[in-house]
Amino acid sequence: MGFALSNMQLNSSAFKQGGAIPSQHTGEGADTSPDLTWTDAPEGTQGFAIICHDPDAPLVSAQGTYGFVHWVLYNIPSTVTSLAEGTTEYTSGKSDFGKQGYGGPMPPNGHGIHQYYFWVLALDTAVELEEGLSMGQLLERIEPNLVGMNRLVGTYQRA
Repeated sequence: MGFALSNMQLNSSAFKQGGAIPSQHTGEGADTSPDLTWTDAPEGTQGFAIICHDPDAPLVSAQGTYGFVHWVLYNIPSTVTSLAEGTTEYTSGKSDFGKQGYGGPMPPNGHGIHQYYFWVLALDTAVELEEGLSMGQLLERIEPNLVGMNRLVGTYQRA
């Protein structure tokens, strides 16, 4: 399928599409991941992955990637359609903070409003990948099995 949007819907009770992410989910607050719920996964879905990426971050790597990765979570079974706030379940990849687990929004001072893309990715096979994969490594490994994806975009501006 490649990386095209599907009919899946991703929501959070913490913020609406295009809305401000509450400070408790940021690096200036408690730094806990927001709850997420998804519906309408494609038929045949056997697993999910979650990514949070800030494309507005002023960073470009030597590998040609851009922005800042805040969360990589995978090995989520197909029976799961939600994540609780602050979840520590499933397998954590490595964020651009250099650690595993969620790291909330915290754009540079004076940098304005950033958009944070929370992605849900549906896979046609159950994967059992090792922990600590970067976003790029995860996408490279799961791309052949990607059958659907969609995103929830929140915004944050540092106080």
